[in-house]
Amino acid sequence: MKEEDHYFKKVEETYQFLKERIPFSPDIIITLGTGLSSLGEKIDKVKTFPYKEIPNFPVSTVETHKGELIFGYLEGKKVTVLQGRFHFYEGYSAKELTFPLRVLTLFKPKIYLVSNAAGGLNLSFKPGDIMIIKDHINLIPDNPLRGINNESWGPRFPDMSCAYDSGLRNLFKKISQKLNEDVKEGVYVAVPGPSLETPAETRFLRMIGADAVGMSTVPEVIVAVHAGIKVLGISVICNVNDPDNFKPILFSEVVEQSKKTEKRLEKIIREFIKELKI
Repeated sequence: MKEEDHYFKKVEETYQFLKERIPFSPDIIITLGTGLSSLGEKIDKVKTFPYKEIPNFPVSTVETHKGELIFGYLEGKKVTVLQGRFHFYEGYSAKELTFPLRVLTLFKPKIYLVSNAAGGLNLSFKPGDIMIIKDHINLIPDNPLRGINNESWGPRFPDMSCAYDSGLRNLFKKISQKLNEDVKEGVYVAVPGPSLETPAETRFLRMIGADAVGMSTVPEVIVAVHAGIKVLGISVICNVNDPDNFKPILFSEVVEQSKKTEKRLEKIIREFIKELKI
């Protein structure tokens, strides 16, 4: 059996496993990033699966990622929450790290909401800012669509010119203003990691047009767009990288800052989901 055929079979097998155990198909898929797990506790849970109990699922090696798949309701909407994601730096290929989302796309959800903790490159940003992703730059040296394309999943060459839905971005901005939250908007660049950026790398990333940098999100967004799902991406700015006044970046401080912002972001997301017309 070819590698791609084996992958297709595993996706279908995992989808059938979940489908047989839950009473509905979700309309919204949510991925919670580093330090942003509290939203998962607010779900009116129907079924929770630890990743290790789901056939073929990878297992997160990042301590701050809980590793649970939650099916339930949030603000009256049918949702599935991925509490914990996978990264290229953990040793997974782009296909492997997006495996959970690929499985969930077979439920035909309408919206994918993805969050992450990111480093600020735009010097007008400050720690604790919330940034709506309007576009991205992919510097991860792999693509989840590489290899044979499954035409039933999506087109061979998906258009990425509007990867982040403008209608969803506008609604998020409107909700944020209503809640007196000053959200930013910008370009997110995905890098392989796990080493953090040098001052020279930071300068380069700013030169190519990025406002924030992280080690996730883009592979998942590519899969969601390939499947025809509308995407909203949100970054929590945990530190700001000034290449001319560089300070050491500690991962523990990134987690601490994301947790400080967690309640604010959770409030916006809940109101956003409540306002969605699905």
